[in-house]
Formats: sequence, C-alpha cells, structure tokens
Amino acid sequence: MVSISLKFYKELQAHGADELLKRVYGSFLVNPESGYNVSLLYDLENLPASKDSIVHQAGMLKRNCFASVFEKYFQFQEEGKEGENRAVIHYRDDETMYVESKKDRVTVVFSTVFKDDDDVVIGKVFMQEFKEGRRASHTAPQVLFSHREPPLELKDTDAAVGDNIGYITFCAVPFVHQCQCSRHTINLVPHVPGLPPLPH
Repeated sequence: MVSISLKFYKELQAHGADELLKRVYGSFLVNPESGYNVSLLYDLENLPASKDSIVHQAGMLKRNCFASVFEKYFQFQEEGKEGENRAVIHYRDDETMYVESKKDRVTVVFSTVFKDDDDVVIGKVFMQEFKEGRRASHTAPQVLFSHREPPLELKDTDAAVGDNIGYITFCAVPFVHQCQCSRHTINLVPHVPGLPPLPH
C-alpha cells in the first residue's frame, strides 16, 4: 500500500483532485488508511505487464494530487475563461500557492518565508540564476521573484508583507502549455529548488 497525507488536501479536492486520481489510478485507488488522505493498493503477486508504468505512477502520487489545480486553470485559459476564482492552496502554515488564469497566461505564485538574512541573499542569487537558465529555453515558463511585497497578481489579497517574505511567480503563456509543455510545468512547479519542500 502507498499512502499520502497532505493537511491541505481538502483545498485540492475543491479543484478536482479526487476525480483526477480516479482517472489516473483506477482500481488501485482504495479508501484511505487511517491518518492519510489517499491510499493506493497493489497486489505485488499479480502486477500487469506494464508494471514499470505502474511503479512510476505510484511515485508520482504527490505530483498527481496537485495536478488537478494546474489542469483546471490551464483549461480555463484555453477556453478564454478570465475572472474565475483564484486557487489558494495553503501548503504550509505560513506559505501559500496561488493559481489564476488570464486570457493570455496562467500564473502560479508561491509565497515563501525566509528564516534569516542569509536565506534572503541565497534566494535572490538562486532566482537570478534560475531566470538566466530560463532564457535558454523558449518553452520554459517566465519566472519572477519579488521580495517584501507581493506581485501585482496578488494586490487584492491578504498576501503577507515583510522583510522575510518572498514571492516566486511562474507565468505560463499559451505556447508553453500547448505542445504538452503544461505537463512539464505541473511536474516542476511543486518541486522548485529553493522552495521549502512540500510536506509528505
């Protein structure tokens, strides 16, 4: 059995997490064991021939819990649905992920809390390197970093302000999430280096 517990899973459910997991895992998805949100059950003695694919999908469980949020807002953008409510996922006690769609892009914003001044410096250096690396790929989403103040996308929210607060913004334009690049964005965003690791 493979299980995962995410304290913010109810927020993911509001964006179709249960339906996506049923689509991906089918009969392997079972009632979650006590203390967990999602459980997968495999009969190791009777795995189908495509067992490598099954093992890979099991290892992608956390990613797939998040995927419904991104798929939903990529779909909104493709359909030209602007003004849909922003997704707000409190992935840590004091850190939040925001996702929204516009006619010309999907924007994902992570707030992060720096523990000390050294973290702030390291974060800025990392983001500069990240932006430079992004220039080498036309299919990579635009990446922006703001310190102290939230980006304009969050101007109408209660997003935190402070010397130890940083915001990392990804802007995926239509070219990025057509040609299946949205799948790569979904894979990468929850695991951006420099962000606090998402809880297991």
